[in-house]
Amino acid sequence: MIEFRLASMFCPRPATVFTFDCTYERLVRLLHMVSEPASASEMSELVSVAGSIADLESTRATDDLLTGEHGLNEEGGTGDGSELDERDKELTGVGMELFSSKRLKTEAPLSRTEKAWKHWRSLGEPKCIVAPMVDQSELPFRMLCRKYGANGAYTPMLHSRLFAENAKYRSSEFTTCPEDRPLFVQFCANNADTLLTAARIVEQHCDYIDINLGCPQRIAKRGNYGAFLMDNLPLVQSLVQKLASNLTIPVSCKIRIFPNLDDTINYAHMLEKAGCSLLAVHGRTRDQKDSKSVRADWSAIKAVKAAVNIPVLANGNIQSMDDVHDCLRETGADGVLSAESLLENPALFAGYSTCDVELQAHFSKGLLKQSCEATFGHLDQPMLLLEYLDLCEKFPVHVHRMLGNCFRIHTDLREKLNRESKLSLEFLKGLICSLVDRNTRMPVPQHYSECLPLSTLVGSSGLHKTAACSLETLE
Repeated sequence: MIEFRLASMFCPRPATVFTFDCTYERLVRLLHMVSEPASASEMSELVSVAGSIADLESTRATDDLLTGEHGLNEEGGTGDGSELDERDKELTGVGMELFSSKRLKTEAPLSRTEKAWKHWRSLGEPKCIVAPMVDQSELPFRMLCRKYGANGAYTPMLHSRLFAENAKYRSSEFTTCPEDRPLFVQFCANNADTLLTAARIVEQHCDYIDINLGCPQRIAKRGNYGAFLMDNLPLVQSLVQKLASNLTIPVSCKIRIFPNLDDTINYAHMLEKAGCSLLAVHGRTRDQKDSKSVRADWSAIKAVKAAVNIPVLANGNIQSMDDVHDCLRETGADGVLSAESLLENPALFAGYSTCDVELQAHFSKGLLKQSCEATFGHLDQPMLLLEYLDLCEKFPVHVHRMLGNCFRIHTDLREKLNRESKLSLEFLKGLICSLVDRNTRMPVPQHYSECLPLSTLVGSSGLHKTAACSLETLE
């Protein structure tokens, strides 16, 4: 006897276990007892196996087989009580061989939560992710960050209506490549149908469609999107439900917290119930726009993580890899996002940190030279910027952020940049080469928290030698 389990995908009711004698007619009869298979390929596989059995089958009548006259009873004998003839043994043996490898296991359909985690794990559970930044987290910048440790990234926020209606907007605002994964494509929206139209255009080119529910800027208030949808939760719910019910990839949401923690928890529960498969939580309220003066509330992120059953990402206060480790430990989050800190230092996730401005000034003025790169690594910001410029053809907004400290020292170069009305790749590379000619170094030290303070590196004579790093006067 063969035990054949018809999987739940074949049957809306709980899966049924059948025993049968491996004949073609009996298999067809069993298949007709359940609803139509979910796909043609599944039916084709079963019929192929059944056909292999049919090739060896005797010419006995179908009715006899179905009535059990020559079939197997539960004791292993034939219907009339006699022993199995050789042909029956052959059929049963072939059936067992074929179905032992083809048997369909009884599996209940995955719940929405199980699907969310299965998808997240299939991406490798990325921990260090480039946050969405309007006009900033475009493809060249994402690829630079990926080179230096980022294992996931968001696109800049895209306007769903413009993206759905304007081909020129789509071609200029969204670009990707096979290496640009895992990728979140973020849209702002206030109309579910428009959002779905936009999302369907890119769903084959990314891993999540993300809804921007966290932008606190005035333009978001005027456009009625981002964090200002926190005042209209039924609309937010409809946006998530629309995508979750119609897309082939998961929906994620990026939110800010409410001033009241209970409101934040209820908000997260609503999003999860509506179909959100991943939640990124910025630990600041809508009114807390200044990240430098207001620290993100990691305790609120921790509470959200404890309250929901889907992956949660933490956003806020990530300026170094020490922050990454601290945040993951304190919040229990499944990954972190970083935004502005990456603009200044795209190698953040590789363990590099930007140096103190005073130390950079000593390098730039030619007072010090690092002859041992073990402490400071092999990077400085001009090198990163040259790498970035090699990745793009248009002038990006990141250039000033990467060279901000340098421009504080070399103000004449800052003025030169400001006077240029039309920036080209050649102009920018020439500007950086000018910095190099001036012996300008802006080290991006690896594990900078372990480096010696400036007072230790530079004594009263302007020099200090240590076992870890040898510094000498530039000629």
